[in-house]
Amino acid sequence: MLLLIPSTLAVLAGISVVTQQILNANLRGALASAAWSGFASYFVGLACMAVLAVALRDPPPAAAVLLRAPWWAWTGGVFGAIFIGLAIVLVPQLGAATFIVLVVAGQMLASVAFDHFGWLGLEQRPVDLSRLLGIALLIGGVFLIRR
Repeated sequence: MLLLIPSTLAVLAGISVVTQQILNANLRGALASAAWSGFASYFVGLACMAVLAVALRDPPPAAAVLLRAPWWAWTGGVFGAIFIGLAIVLVPQLGAATFIVLVVAGQMLASVAFDHFGWLGLEQRPVDLSRLLGIALLIGGVFLIRR
């Protein structure tokens, strides 16, 4: 019961990801531009985060705090842009379900590797039999969804 709310929120986050990709792909068609569709997505997202920061009365971090973050911590937006750009192009080609299942497979493979090696400051969590089985089942799910 303790995990019900966080689990429900995680499912809602997943729903929002697929919804965002479909909307961005539709906007690409309307604008005839993947780049401007992605820009619009990020612009609206930036505006929403600004509203959230104001609503939470979250003060901007001091310059010293900004400088303490490692350089690579600032590159998350690059990977978000890669994801948004590829989704805008690939969702119409592959369909939403196939695209998302392939994204989840990529996320799972990468996250197991990041955990195993402790990359980017994560605590090391070695690959074990249950994780390998989970990866195998996920890859099997890719084939079933893709059919």
